[in-house]
Amino acid sequence: MVIGAAVLLFIASFLKLYSYSVSGFSDSQSVWDNLGTGLGTYMGAVIGAALVVLNRCLPQQRKVLGLDLGMVGTGFTILSAWTLFWTLVDVPDHIDAGSGLILGFIAALVLAATAVATPLVPALQAALLPAPKPVSPQPYGAQPPGGYGYPGAQPQPGQPYGAQPQPGQPFGHQPAPQGAAPAAAQPASADFSPFWFAVPVTRPLFPEDGSQAPIAELAPGTWYLAVEQRGAQLIAQTQDGRRGVLQDTSGIQRG
Repeated sequence: MVIGAAVLLFIASFLKLYSYSVSGFSDSQSVWDNLGTGLGTYMGAVIGAALVVLNRCLPQQRKVLGLDLGMVGTGFTILSAWTLFWTLVDVPDHIDAGSGLILGFIAALVLAATAVATPLVPALQAALLPAPKPVSPQPYGAQPPGGYGYPGAQPQPGQPYGAQPQPGQPFGHQPAPQGAAPAAAQPASADFSPFWFAVPVTRPLFPEDGSQAPIAELAPGTWYLAVEQRGAQLIAQTQDGRRGVLQDTSGIQRG
């Protein structure tokens, strides 16, 4: 709506602003006969619309001299509609408002109303550009193309990336030699090496103190760092550096 109103206002700037007839002589005045009206009022609103649209297309709001681009653009559109309203009301005697003035006021009013309503009406807050597609899951053990924190460095000794765990065996556990007695259960695996992993579905991350109130959720398509193993559970680190317990490690994809 902002773009359409701006285009309509730009077209109106090339139409007649006033028309008058004196003693049988008729003439008209264009918007561009007065640069203050053409550049200051009409093009000011068009520039304001461009700032509003630009601010919506950027991934995050930008500021110039401490002023938000969207707010500056909205101010331009309001000022243009306000000026054209009083220009239309205060048409001098023996002078008729031209199509450029009438159409320009309507376009400026729609433009200002849409710019003001955009942050207030949810239907007008839809993204102008499509969201980036999530990274498709890689086959188990394949090298991930990138993602959060994945450095592309060589894995640490003792736990190569993409190593296939044996069925029924927790991640990071090294198989014991045949004939060796099973080791006693410990809170953390001594031979564990950190590795990157992704979850197949959204899974909660619980605090390390054992409480059952999740502190975060791990989402598919993002790589997380497993920093410790506790039995069949993993201590994972999120994007913002928080650590927690991933209780359900079934089906995770290692990097």
